Amino acid sequence: MTDQEFLGTLELFEQLHILDHYRSLSSHHKRSFLDANRDLDLHLAFQLYRKFCGANPGAVDPAMISPPDIICVPKGAPQNTDASAVLATGEALLRQQKVAVLIVAGGQGSRLGFEGPKGTFPLSPVRGKTLFQLLSEQVRALSTRYRVPIPLLIMTSTDNHQDTVGFFRQNGFFGLGPDAVHFFPQGVLPAVSPDGRLIMKDNIHLYTSPDGHGGSLKALWDSGLLFKMIDSGYEELFYCQVDNPLVRIADPLFLGHHRQALSQVSTKVVRRRSIEEKVGVYLKLNGKDAIAEYSDLDERYMSALDDGGEILYWAGNTAIHIFSLSFIRELNKNGFALPYHCAKKSAYIVSSDWEPATIDVCKFETFVFDALPFAQKTCCMEVTREDEFAPVKNKEGNDSPDTARAALTALHRRWLTRAGIDVPEGTRLEISPLYALGPEDVIKKQKGKKLTKPAINGDVYLE
Repeated sequence: MTDQEFLGTLELFEQLHILDHYRSLSSHHKRSFLDANRDLDLHLAFQLYRKFCGANPGAVDPAMISPPDIICVPKGAPQNTDASAVLATGEALLRQQKVAVLIVAGGQGSRLGFEGPKGTFPLSPVRGKTLFQLLSEQVRALSTRYRVPIPLLIMTSTDNHQDTVGFFRQNGFFGLGPDAVHFFPQGVLPAVSPDGRLIMKDNIHLYTSPDGHGGSLKALWDSGLLFKMIDSGYEELFYCQVDNPLVRIADPLFLGHHRQALSQVSTKVVRRRSIEEKVGVYLKLNGKDAIAEYSDLDERYMSALDDGGEILYWAGNTAIHIFSLSFIRELNKNGFALPYHCAKKSAYIVSSDWEPATIDVCKFETFVFDALPFAQKTCCMEVTREDEFAPVKNKEGNDSPDTARAALTALHRRWLTRAGIDVPEGTRLEISPLYALGPEDVIKKQKGKKLTKPAINGDVYLE
C-alpha cells in the first residue's frame, strides 16, 4: 500500500483522530509513522470489528456436538494395535527426510515474572536449561539418530524476534547449526477500541496485536518457508508450542499414525483431570473433528458423563499437531482460510498527554486448531499427561515452572526405574535429550550398569 492509499484508508474508515495526529507530526515523524503502519491490514481489522463488536464471537451450538474417534492409550494389557508397524512408518518418514519441526514461540515471559522471550526461560531441574535448549536438543538428537537434517522452524513475534535470533546465535544454535534453524515472525493486526477507533500505542505506532497461533500457518506462506520446505522434499510438519518441556518432538509413533490414516491434521490429546479443568476439548462438530474452547462449550457438555460415570468429552487439547505441508498450502491458496476470533482485552499504551494508560481494546486472532474442520482426514491420539504434557503458563500454582520441573523429574525417574535403577525420592534428576529421548534409550545405555556418581551437589544428570 502506498502512503496515499494508507492515508485514504484511514479517511475511508473515519479515523479522523489518527489523521489529525499524523498532520501534527514533524516531517521526520510523519515518515516514521507511515513506514511503521503503512502495511497494516486496516480493511481486515474493520471487517472483523463489524463482525464481532457486541456479539458473542464463538459459542458452539451444543446440538452439533458428538464424541470423536480417538486412538486411546491401552488400559491394562497392551492392545493388538500393531504398534511396531506404526512406529516403523513414522521412523521411515524421519529417515527419508520428510519431517520438519515448527515451534511456536511468539510469547514473552511476563506472566512468569521473567523478562525476555518465553523460550529463553531456564526450566530444567538440574542444569537450568531453557525451554529452547530442551526442545532444540531433541531435534539435534533425532537428526543424529536418523542421520538426516531436520529443519527447525521457530515462529517469533515482532516483540521478541531479534532477542530470539540473538539468543540462538549466542548459544551456537544448540549444536544444530545456523542453516538448520529458520526464524519467521507472525503477523499482526491493528486493535480497535470498543467504539471503533484505532489506537496509538505511542507517538509513531498504531496499537497492534499478534494474529494468534493460527497465524503460524499463514506466516509460513508469507515468509516463503512453506515453499522452501516443500521444494526440499519435506511433507509433514510437527507443530508444538514452546511452553511444554515434556513434548516429544516428531514422535515417530505419532507420525506413523498420522501417515497411516492419510491424515492432513493430527492431534495429541490428554484426559481432562476433571470437569472443572479449563482446557480446549477435542470433539466432533457437525460431523467433523474440531477443538472447541471451554468457554465456547455449553456447561452441560463440559460436565457430561458417559454411562460408566466417566467424562464424556474427555479429550483435552495439548497443542501438539502434525500438519501435512500440502494441506497448509491449500489453506492459504485462495486467501487464508482460518476464521478469526475477537478477544476483548486490556492494552497498555502511552496516552495523548504522554502518561501510561490501560484501555480496553478488541484484538483479532486465529487458532491453529481451527484447521481441523478443513481437513478431509484427521487423526487423534491420546497420550498420558504425565509423559507428554506439562505446560508452563503461570508464575505459581498449576502449570507453573515448579510443576513442570517436578513433571520432568518424575518422568526421568520412571525411565530409570524401567532400566532397573532406583533414584531416591527428593533427588533432583535430569536426563538430557542428547542422552535419551525415551525409556528405551535409558534401558539400552544403562543395562547392567550402575549410575555414575551424581553430577552436581548430589543431583543426577545424564548426558
